Amino acid sequence: MITGLILAGGLGRRMGGRDKGLQPFRSQPMVAWSIQRLAPQVDALLINANQNQEAYAAFGYAVVPDRLAGFAGPLAGLQAGLLACETGLLVTAPCDSPFLPVDLVERLRAELEAGKADVAVARTGTQVHPVFSLVRREVLPGLTAFLESGGRKIDAWYAALRVVEVAFADERAFANINTLEELKLLAS
Repeated sequence: MITGLILAGGLGRRMGGRDKGLQPFRSQPMVAWSIQRLAPQVDALLINANQNQEAYAAFGYAVVPDRLAGFAGPLAGLQAGLLACETGLLVTAPCDSPFLPVDLVERLRAELEAGKADVAVARTGTQVHPVFSLVRREVLPGLTAFLESGGRKIDAWYAALRVVEVAFADERAFANINTLEELKLLAS
């Protein structure tokens, strides 16, 4: 069984401080697109959010805030998700990627198991997309220690783990909408 985690815990600095997941995109909030793509691929779904928690809860899924204060980044969201999930595997996707692949989980899981890895991460060409990852729940103690030591960079945390990169052809599927300009461009 796999739990999905939508990462919506950031400050939206590049979007002028707006909560990215709640920004309208093609007639609904951006996070709704991520939910629609990820929910059918998992057995349970959580949303990591540190602000506007009631708005996120209105989508019908449990909302889990970071345990670390100060908007510590996607690894803090991953930690919150791992602490809340009840399955052996957790897959993450950001709230600002409305085109995520409908076969993301299936492909990440196949490679995770084939490679006997701790983490499976999506990749297009030479670009790794670490916020699209499938992790084993057993990585939680090491992740917690990494965060408590001040670590925040995903690739530095991965360095101590068995990681497989899973190749996807469609770069657009992993497009992040970080600015109002990108939002307008991709909405058309």
